[in-house]
Amino acid sequence: MLKLKPIKFLFVFILILSVVACNKNYNMEKLKDEVYQVENSFEKMCADKGIAEAFYFFADDSAVIKRENDTLILGKENIKKYHSGDFYKTASVKWDPDFIDVSDDGSMAYTYGKYIWTAIDENGSVTEFKGVFHTVWKRQKDKSWKYVWD
Repeated sequence: MLKLKPIKFLFVFILILSVVACNKNYNMEKLKDEVYQVENSFEKMCADKGIAEAFYFFADDSAVIKRENDTLILGKENIKKYHSGDFYKTASVKWDPDFIDVSDDGSMAYTYGKYIWTAIDENGSVTEFKGVFHTVWKRQKDKSWKYVWD
């Protein structure tokens, strides 16, 4: 009977260790702040280096964007090509997330908020398009965030 006690203790110890090891304690506010900073960097890169370059840089390899008429643009290269069109050469975009949430394991996040696209046509007329964005972010192996859906 005494020999069973150490075995029970070992079993309980291994069980507790397993639970603790699998239950990573993520600082959700820190992760949400990381995603907010990525959103800000993304918007800034659109202004500084161009929309096509920013949408390419922040895209996961398997990223998808949804655009007019429910068109889906699949993959980083196609997203860059899409944003290299004439409209985007004179366009600018501004946005700010109203809400950010991160998955319990810290591997995914999503944001939504309001955006404003501003474009200038060949006559110099300015047009604004306003709406709501929704972006899904995936944490990469290097701990950076890339969008998988926009």
